Amino acid sequence: MPADNGPREERVAGPLAGLKVLELARILAGPWAGQTLADLGADVVKVESPEGDDTRSWGPPFVPAADGGDLSAAYFHACNRGKRSVVADFTTEEGRALVRRLAANADVLIENFKVGGLAGYGLDYASLSEINPRLVYASITGFGQDGPYAARAGYDFLIQGMGGAMSVTGDPDGQPTKTGYAVADLFSGLYATIGILAALRRRDITGSGAWIDCALLDSQVAVLANQALNYLVSGEVPTRRGNAHPNIVPYEVFPAADGHVIIAVGNDGQFRRLCEAIGVPALGATELYATNALRVAHRATLVPAIAARTIALTRAELLAQLEAATVPAGPINDIGEVFADAQVRHRAMHADLPAPHARDGIIPGVRTPIAIDGTPMMHPAPSPRVGEHQRDVAEDPDWG
Repeated sequence: MPADNGPREERVAGPLAGLKVLELARILAGPWAGQTLADLGADVVKVESPEGDDTRSWGPPFVPAADGGDLSAAYFHACNRGKRSVVADFTTEEGRALVRRLAANADVLIENFKVGGLAGYGLDYASLSEINPRLVYASITGFGQDGPYAARAGYDFLIQGMGGAMSVTGDPDGQPTKTGYAVADLFSGLYATIGILAALRRRDITGSGAWIDCALLDSQVAVLANQALNYLVSGEVPTRRGNAHPNIVPYEVFPAADGHVIIAVGNDGQFRRLCEAIGVPALGATELYATNALRVAHRATLVPAIAARTIALTRAELLAQLEAATVPAGPINDIGEVFADAQVRHRAMHADLPAPHARDGIIPGVRTPIAIDGTPMMHPAPSPRVGEHQRDVAEDPDWG
């Protein structure tokens, strides 16, 4: 049963205050877009099945509840902050009627069902735009609304493979490798958010809503960026280079006496300062390495020459010398070290949100990395329990 208790929540201020977003999305890409809009001040109502979003069970770890149970998996809390939850069973007329009523008063609807999946319920764009012509309706799918793959289900792992990302990620002698987080889903959520904001701006001018077609494969191909253009300009297919950069040298991981560091030289002046800092100024003056194009052409001799010097220094010594020389360099932090980092702490990227129903009274969060006029954009409310706001939303005059 929905956890329907508690008073009506006050909505937060923000640049999107007053915007009403109906989220019929689950897993990651759609909820990521919804959370971003909530952090910016929108009122996001998440419609869940009676069982709740799939990611509520994607643990461990789970957030411990004050009553001894749990408040869903950490995964769920990564992308559902600041939303209100209601339950609707689309297989019943009551559930469909609730969604239609909310959609009639919404500014934005986000869904990530399979192509045509909502049409059978009368909850597709064509049906809902008839009752709300101003509705901006964002559909996020694996492959888009048309094309030979449109009917397929899309998963981030598959998309990273199909979209070329894995072909340029990993050791040249090892397996193609995916990223350690769902980059296709996350970029799709952000592109959907951009599309939503653009459609709202257009609605300000025309008065009409829009249907946004956002595909994971499209998004993954789009963010191939320089790798895509390397191929399109040269005709040469990029390959896996491990930590080396296809277009810049030296720009990779180098050994130290007690581990590894990243050195990211972006111009000729930085290269010369690098060579001076590691005690080989003559290397920086060598004509063979005078420009980046030459360094790329001769990386096979240059990189080992630099590595032979860096390995004689500890990580701390090497990083200190490079910082003093204003050469871009840094450590390879694990995630625990990330949240202990002085800059990350200063920027308050980790923020605990008050949650009376949690065992410790809080649920951890990572804020959206947007600050406007010095104010970080992060909704102060944690992720909701299933159906927690059923009555709250039903009685909200803004939602009719």
